[in-house]
Amino acid sequence: MDHSKAPVLEALAAYHAEGQTPFTPPGHKQGRGADPRVRAVLGDAVFRSDVLATSGLDDRTSSHGVLEKAQALMADAVGAEHTFFSTCGSSLSVKAAMLSVAGPHEKLLVGRDAHKAVVSGLILSGIRPVWVAPQWDSRLHLAHPPSAEAFEAAFDEHPDAKGALVTTPTPYGTCSDLAAVARVCHERGKPLIVDEAWGAHLPFHPDLPTWAMDAGADVCVTSVHKMGSGLEQGSVFHLQGDLVDPEVLKSRADLLGTTSPSVLVYAALDGWRRQMVEHGHALYDDALALAASVRDRIAGIEGMHVHGRGDFCGTGLASDMDPLQVIVDITSLGTTGYRAADWLREHHRINLHLSDHRRISAQLTHADDEESAKTLLTALRDVAAHAHELRPAERVEIPDPEQLRLEQVALPRDAFFGPTEQVPWEKAAGRITAEMLTPYPPGIPAALPGERLNTEVLRYLRTGVDAGMVVPDAADTEIRSVRVAVES
Repeated sequence: MDHSKAPVLEALAAYHAEGQTPFTPPGHKQGRGADPRVRAVLGDAVFRSDVLATSGLDDRTSSHGVLEKAQALMADAVGAEHTFFSTCGSSLSVKAAMLSVAGPHEKLLVGRDAHKAVVSGLILSGIRPVWVAPQWDSRLHLAHPPSAEAFEAAFDEHPDAKGALVTTPTPYGTCSDLAAVARVCHERGKPLIVDEAWGAHLPFHPDLPTWAMDAGADVCVTSVHKMGSGLEQGSVFHLQGDLVDPEVLKSRADLLGTTSPSVLVYAALDGWRRQMVEHGHALYDDALALAASVRDRIAGIEGMHVHGRGDFCGTGLASDMDPLQVIVDITSLGTTGYRAADWLREHHRINLHLSDHRRISAQLTHADDEESAKTLLTALRDVAAHAHELRPAERVEIPDPEQLRLEQVALPRDAFFGPTEQVPWEKAAGRITAEMLTPYPPGIPAALPGERLNTEVLRYLRTGVDAGMVVPDAADTEIRSVRVAVES
């Protein structure tokens, strides 16, 4: 295939060159109807390129196949058999993948470190989750993806499960042994779905962790807006093998997706694929070298420890890690990641990737350079110098792994849509939660619909919020009360 081509971008350029006049949505008509104050912020080019996908970018019957050509090029670029674009983020893509493997009341093995988008898929679909425990580092209070052995044990206990879903890399950059997990699935004739939202870049450099299609996954979901050059909501999902029907996957995506997809998002996905094929290896040569240098320099800041393979990888831990996710433990500064992140935003206008009770992290990509690295390093040195202002930090009560693992006693769908009531958090232990309670980022629910709450998880969330944790999807974001199922 000719990867110098970018079908969506070329169709958009042709649309402009032909001077077409739309009598269709979007109603701003190439920006002419947009408020000048809005155009002053967003720019005219945004509105000019915001056109209808059909009867606009393509003709009414899509006979030019613009999107299909772009998707075929993307599949070829990464070695997949089929690729589908999504303008609704990987939150849609992963739901479509789940629905293509299992249906209502059917079982799906799911790593319990799944993103809230996966839980949303369970709620919407009525799929019965069989939770597979992550590998828990009790020293660092950090979860890594479940092992292949854990999936094997789950299949042995639930041979009727339709397939498995694993999240890798995690938001902390740690990776599963995907090839081993895929073998466990395929020995049983079951498909493997990989939520690889943080791994769009992985196919384009050999020194990055093995990406899902190369490891043998059947369906892989990736957010190009996270680590690539896509616009927000730009996602792709890839398919290979014969365990998932491409027409079924396409129809499930169509069921969930918008009928008004953003050409802007499509065009950015198309252009990113061309950029990666032509320049990806060189760009990630530079990015990886920069990441190594940044890691070394942060390690030289008193009170900061940069996590590397020695911390994250090994027996009972992760199989690999992405060095572009720079995870920094600041325990020695005597404060929390929440307080440090807020201070950095206030004093240096630095927005960090994630923060937790003891860590902060910076996501590096091919877009970073020495200038952005110096900005980060200057800010980190300054927060270390002012750490005394951030003490004492509120203590977050972190449960043991056994206490974090809640019992699933009802289908997520049934608990979410059934009768509910709001109760004080002190009285919620023993009740079945009817909402997601998700520290964000990284967006992994601490409790989800259908799980029976315990005192330890409730205290973790309550003390976490007091320390600066954000739980945006709760009905009461302060976690002074919790939405629970009404039990007869």
